[in-house]
Amino acid sequence: MGSAAEPLSRLGRGYIYAIHGYFSEMLFTTFVLDQAWTFRAATSLLSLVVYGTCGLALERIYLRLREKWCLLTRCLVYTLCIYLWEFSTGSVLRLFGACPWDYSGFRYHLLGLVTLEYGLFWFVGSLLLEKLVICNALRLRLDEAWKPKDKPFPKFALTED
Repeated sequence: MGSAAEPLSRLGRGYIYAIHGYFSEMLFTTFVLDQAWTFRAATSLLSLVVYGTCGLALERIYLRLREKWCLLTRCLVYTLCIYLWEFSTGSVLRLFGACPWDYSGFRYHLLGLVTLEYGLFWFVGSLLLEKLVICNALRLRLDEAWKPKDKPFPKFALTED
């Protein structure tokens, strides 16, 4: 029999969180802000790093608080962390002229890096993140069943023809 399946690595889970956040941002921008069904939303590849690292941070918080605090309280903590993450990463990215978002046009913004108008969206997003993404990403396992048993794994090499 094969070895026991191993949990998905931190890098693998970070990738899932990055893709989830990136896709969610695209959907939000397209359907909520632009209200267009053409899917012409714009974002930055740097958002993948922001979402991936934030997802890993929220995962750690979830693991520490899941049995101590109720879901409502956890989502409030997640929302606060999202605001802190957005502000701090936005500040760093702005130093390099690479911050992909600017909330200066909103009434309740802080230096254009965060806006209170998105609080409900961040709260609902954190609820969905915990219940649909983090819980399932932590359950994912990698099995070695995909490896061929009788043949060595093929080697790929560049050769001159």
